[in-house]
Amino acid sequence: MCPTLFSPVALAWSALQGHSVEVMTVMQTTAETLAPNATSNATRTDICSAPPRRHPRPDGQDRYTISEVVAFTGLTAHTLRWYERIGLMSHIDRSHTGQRRYSNRDLDWLDFVGKLRLTGMPVADMVRYAELVREGESTYLDRRELLESTRRDVLTRIAELQDTLAVLDRKISFYGDAGRTREGERNR
Repeated sequence: MCPTLFSPVALAWSALQGHSVEVMTVMQTTAETLAPNATSNATRTDICSAPPRRHPRPDGQDRYTISEVVAFTGLTAHTLRWYERIGLMSHIDRSHTGQRRYSNRDLDWLDFVGKLRLTGMPVADMVRYAELVREGESTYLDRRELLESTRRDVLTRIAELQDTLAVLDRKISFYGDAGRTREGERNR
């Protein structure tokens, strides 16, 4: 888990109380930015994010059929076609025979979409995010706002789940104690 100064529960509670909550993750400057000839377009990597998945093929040789993408991602061919139809996937290259050919970049996008699905983000918001990405850098603020809104929703759900987990733990403890008490009474 990414280290933060405050627990997700405390942050979610503060946000629910109307306080301004801003969480910053630890950023690591890559080796390229430390080089003497580094440009102002230095890249930074969020070391709290999951490492990218290894691609089955190197860039330049990354022409995957839909069945290969199905095997790699666990999504169905129907889902992949639906993502393309609703605009969640950008233009997918086609072979000379018209078959879809996915790239490593497409696999990365599908991995990100999978993360968005796990957050509970509505499909309409995911499509909106995809549209913003296609519109370019001028939409960074809109993209950030959409992701921040989703993040707030996730923090709220985490807090709710932690409360639910605490109730379950109390019940489990109660039944464990009750079982030991009954066992002790039988052994007398």
